[in-house]
Parts: sequence; C-alpha cells; structure tokens
Amino acid sequence: MDGASPRHAMESGIHTAASTRAGNLATAIHMTDPAYAGNLAGTVHSPGHRRYPLPMSYVDPQAVADYARDGAVVIRGCFTPEQVELLREGVARNLAEPGPLVAVASESSDTGRFVEDFCNWQRIPEYEEFIRTSPAAHIARELMASEHVRLYHDHLLVKEAKTQQRTPWHQDQPYYNVEGRQNVSMWMPLDPVPRESTLEFVAGSHLGPWLMPRTFRDEQAKWFPEGTLGELPKIEEDRDAFPILGWELEPGDAVWFHMLTLHGAAGSKSLRRAFSLRFLGDDMVHAPRAWRTSPEFAGLVDELPAGVPMDHPLFPVLV
Repeated sequence: MDGASPRHAMESGIHTAASTRAGNLATAIHMTDPAYAGNLAGTVHSPGHRRYPLPMSYVDPQAVADYARDGAVVIRGCFTPEQVELLREGVARNLAEPGPLVAVASESSDTGRFVEDFCNWQRIPEYEEFIRTSPAAHIARELMASEHVRLYHDHLLVKEAKTQQRTPWHQDQPYYNVEGRQNVSMWMPLDPVPRESTLEFVAGSHLGPWLMPRTFRDEQAKWFPEGTLGELPKIEEDRDAFPILGWELEPGDAVWFHMLTLHGAAGSKSLRRAFSLRFLGDDMVHAPRAWRTSPEFAGLVDELPAGVPMDHPLFPVLV
C-alpha cells in the first residue's frame, strides 16, 4: 500500500500525518519542533531563536513539505551517473577491504548474504569525495531546515541476489548516541530496485514516540532496557492498517528519511547495493549511552560531554 489512509493508527502521530495528507499540512507541522518545520514560511527558526534565510535551490518545496509530514520522501535523479559510478568503485573497495564494524546480517543458511559496514569515509577515498562534492549535504540542509549540516556516519548495505533476510521494521535513532529533531538519512541504491525489494516507511511515524530497538536476527533488547520504550507494532501482520510508503528506484535516485521514521525492507532477488549517509542538523547533540551503540564510536564519551553538538573530527561540518 502506498500512501493510503490506515484503518487504524499505530499512534496519534501517524493518524495525524495520514489525515493531513490531502493538504492540511499545518497540523502535522505543529507536532514537530518549530526549528524543524520553520522553513515552510521562508525562514528557519534556529534553536537560538535567530531567523535566517534558507534558499531552496536543491529541493522542490513540495518535497520539503512531504518530508516534514511523512518523515520520508523520494528525490529522483539527484545524483549523476558519474557520482553513482564513484560510489560503486568505493563499494567495491569497501567489500574487498571491510572495516572493523562490518557485519553479516543474514543467517548462514540464507541463499544470499546481507552485508553491512559502517563509518568508512575516512579510509575509502571514493566515499569522502562523494560526501564532500555531491549535493547530498545541501539536500539534507533543506530537508532538515538547518543552517548547518554535519556528517554523522556512512553505512553500506548490500543484499546479494537471492537474499531472503528481511530488514525488520525499526527506527534508527534509538540505536544511536544522538538526540534532537533536525536529522535526515539518505539511502541511495547503486542498482535498480523493484518495488517489492525497496526500503519502505510508515508515513508519520517520525512524529510518534521512540520504540524499542532490537537485534535484527534474534530480537534481543541490547540497547534500552526491556520495558523502557514501547514495542514496535506487528506491521507485516496487517500491512493495510498502516500508511506504508515505498518506491521503485533507479541509480541516481535516493530516499531521504528521518531517524525516527519506521522503516524496513524485504529480501532481494537481485543484487541490491545501497549507500547511506546520516546527517545531523543544528539541534542534534551528543547522548552518551551506557551500552554499545550501533554504530559504536569508541572513546567518544571521554572526548565529548553529553548535551553538546557533535563537534569532533569524526563528524565534519559539510555545509
């Protein structure tokens, strides 16, 4: 189901987002932080209450409104064939020389592998070139309604042909060591992705509460203690009950989503290489955890106090 109204709502935030889809955007925006939605009036209201102009030169205003309402949007053709090829070269290098955070997220009995790797931009030159020269950070700036854009991390996701392993429904931010509202993740395929294998989103879920993060294969609560956050709904058991968004994608397209937007994906019959970047806006701050975050930034808690911006060489300001 793509954009239909739900029979019942997971949370009031989802209900609000679905009911406003026909045009009553103000209600959905009211539920977000003013700094997050302020650019719809032509300015951004910064955390310090200073107003400044935000030129809309990279993103159509409707895409900005869709992102604020739904927490996910597709932008077609935002990267050139040369930029796509640059990342393909980087992914080949990454797979040949995996980083210390590489993981196989599929079972050994699977007919294909689901491989992930994190935080490689400093050692994969193709990644750094893309991050610093492509329009990705500028697109993120407009979607987040932020004056500045800081890189959080890169994330490689490869599903080999015939991979059966799903990416379970989840939110990203509960796995992380950051808090705030001004953020966006880019998910960019390097291969054609049919609708049945694409990343899917529950529209409006970024307006609702944090939900319990669990390990993908055995559903263990290794982050927040059991009972401290609400449980994820059983979306696959009743898909028609949720406003699910998803798009067939070509290389050069990208989907952009909030770190609290519920998302997941099926397995893949064909090779599906995807490169993802996570961006932080003006109000995002360090939130040290008592557990190992995903990804882990070892030693950061000793260098960066809680509640301050992520001002560290690992997280460069791009815009």
